[in-house]
Amino acid sequence: MKYKKHTHANKDKWKAFYQGTMVLVVATICLYVLIGFLTSIKPSLRLSSSTLNEWTEEIDGSMFLYLFSQENRLFEQAYPEGMDHINWSSLLFETATNIRPDDVRSLLGRELPGFSFFDSKILVAGEGTDYTTLPIESSPPIEAIAKDKETVVDNIEEEKPEEPKEEEPPLTTEDRDVVFVYSTHNRESFLPHIEGGKVADDAFHSEVNITMVNDRFVEALEKNGIGAVADETDIYNNLVKNGMEYWQSYDAARPVVQNALKTNKDIQYLFDFHRDAVGGDVTTKEINGKSYARLMFVIGGEVENFEQNYQLADKLHKLLNEKYPGISRGVIKKEGATTNGKFNQDLSEQAILVEFGGVDNDFNELYRTADAFAEVFSEFYWDAEKVDGEPSGS
Repeated sequence: MKYKKHTHANKDKWKAFYQGTMVLVVATICLYVLIGFLTSIKPSLRLSSSTLNEWTEEIDGSMFLYLFSQENRLFEQAYPEGMDHINWSSLLFETATNIRPDDVRSLLGRELPGFSFFDSKILVAGEGTDYTTLPIESSPPIEAIAKDKETVVDNIEEEKPEEPKEEEPPLTTEDRDVVFVYSTHNRESFLPHIEGGKVADDAFHSEVNITMVNDRFVEALEKNGIGAVADETDIYNNLVKNGMEYWQSYDAARPVVQNALKTNKDIQYLFDFHRDAVGGDVTTKEINGKSYARLMFVIGGEVENFEQNYQLADKLHKLLNEKYPGISRGVIKKEGATTNGKFNQDLSEQAILVEFGGVDNDFNELYRTADAFAEVFSEFYWDAEKVDGEPSGS
């Protein structure tokens, strides 16, 4: 009888072991299937760390203090004065939908034209700048951007950046590229160079676009001894390849900037050049008998290093207008429910988005401004180098 009980007990043990092993095997298989699924779906559908970060940024910091206090009562001492009781239903709704019941912009911002103006704040107003002349971003259907129209480029004058007029040997960064120039909306073009182009949504092209201004700016910088790189990545193509929407362009551009910073430790300044969609009456200025495209500096308000980026933009705005009166429209901050709010400026303490002219400007005006901007930035750069240490000679 004892032998039978012992045998029955062993069978129970083996049965339990077998069941446990099967559960482990099935769980392992499910884990691999889940990992395979998550890594094979389109990037635009994945839950990335940046996506989670954006979700959590919508949550008030006091809510995290409340959660921590459930485990450690000492966190209750850090509660903000007058902290309200957490409304869990509202919290879950905001996290799931990115719509805030107390902020109508989060519901209507992407649907109403011009509503994004409420997410902009003028920090420094240039000549003629107010809330009726702020930058406008044209966002046609992503498929429409792929349809290149005939271009008109035979009206571009053959002006080259002027050589520095210094008698002393020019300063140089030698073999170091310290400026990185790119365009998140790299296919933004200009109506004077688009045959039959009439409205802002017509001003897109795969080759004749804002990246030509990037190249000119870099060429002018190098004539002033500053090593620079103009990125040639077609961000639009990355959007299409990854099944992303046009408003996700900054997500598509982010790896490009990160890779540049990773592979070149000498980069000190990041410039993201865009083309504004407002009319030429706002974006054009005659200076000394020549027509220039005007600039507007845009700073993301949702980054920790906002102050450093803002100070750089403010300094360049003032220096530009001292030498070329009225060429800079000013500096604005953008943050809120209907805008990106970061523009990848969290990657550097010296990163600026520049609205370079508008849809009605031609490349003659744009190139003059690129040369002027490069001239002023070069003077700023070498002055800053003298403060930090003696710059290298040629």
